[in-house]
Amino acid sequence: MEALIPALRRFAWSLSRNADEADDLVQDSLANALGAWHQRHAEKDLRAWLFSILYNLHISGRRRWARRSRLLGEALRFQDAATPSHGQDAAVQCAQVLLQLDTLPEEQRAVLLLVGVEGLSYEEAARVLDIPAGTVMSRLARGRERLRRMAEGQPAPASRLRRVV
Repeated sequence: MEALIPALRRFAWSLSRNADEADDLVQDSLANALGAWHQRHAEKDLRAWLFSILYNLHISGRRRWARRSRLLGEALRFQDAATPSHGQDAAVQCAQVLLQLDTLPEEQRAVLLLVGVEGLSYEEAARVLDIPAGTVMSRLARGRERLRRMAEGQPAPASRLRRVV
């Protein structure tokens, strides 16, 4: 488990955009995992199990927060991830990508972070998010398309809902 802590911290920070909240989320996730260790299936992937716990805690926390402060809305902060050695242009570009990532729906952002940043397979990400692998691929494609359009200065595609009769 200890070897997975840096990846858990990256994912937690990407979800919360706050270092303190991310550390708390990782700590709570590890505490929950240790408390539920007897429920873990030995044949299942430990990494996916831990990411799943962290993601579920994050979602539960967001729902709890939204109930308590509906009028205030969520204040998302981002941190400049670029180091000074990358130069000012890279720092600006990194900040723009983080802002664009924050505009994506939670479902697309989580899939992009798990697959693109953390390197999970579609199947692992599906287990973490408790959705079918096909849904992971669909959300990933839509998220990438939205980010590409934003990077090119095009409007994001409108959500098209199908009417089922």
